Amino acid sequence: MFDVLIIGGGAAGVSCALIIGSALKRPYAEGKKVAILTHQKASALQDGLYNNAYGIAPGTLGADLLRTSLEHLGSLYPEVEQIPAEKVMNITGSAGNFTVTTNKNTYTAKIVVVASGSAPAAAIEGLEEYIEPHKKALPEKNRIQLRNDDHLVAEGLYVAGTLAGQRSQLSIAAGSGASVGTDILTLWNEGKPTQYHDSTRK
Repeated sequence: MFDVLIIGGGAAGVSCALIIGSALKRPYAEGKKVAILTHQKASALQDGLYNNAYGIAPGTLGADLLRTSLEHLGSLYPEVEQIPAEKVMNITGSAGNFTVTTNKNTYTAKIVVVASGSAPAAAIEGLEEYIEPHKKALPEKNRIQLRNDDHLVAEGLYVAGTLAGQRSQLSIAAGSGASVGTDILTLWNEGKPTQYHDSTRK
């Protein structure tokens, strides 16, 4: 049983995992089990060339970011289990007891974060009741989003990135994932508004 299972190894999913991973040694997160399913063959990052994303060197390739961001996560926060090469097929259950079925395994989680992109082909069985047309994409692109209130789809079920209705912009997707990460930390910290970052100040 994972406390949090993140679906998607793109900007939103990994950003969420980085935020949560950075706080796992805090008292409110002690002993929490977190994993990310990193299958991301359909990521918009794969063909990206980034010259306008804050903090990223101009000319950076999205394909490289997909690789280096997971290396970053594994190096700094190895407590976050990375599960590669598994495609999520189905999500059932409710807060505290979700079941996530992939093409290879079945996992249980108290909280699920879906950050798998907004292409209809990426739709996951079990989430049909929440699917609606993407409100910030061109209609001819036929993109979808999950109905949500500030990233919360239902109790224990979050969505991040373009599937949350955000525009397909690297910085926006990453920020969306980070926002979900801090919402989960706040939940663990008895509802006290919480974020976690390092500082050079002593």
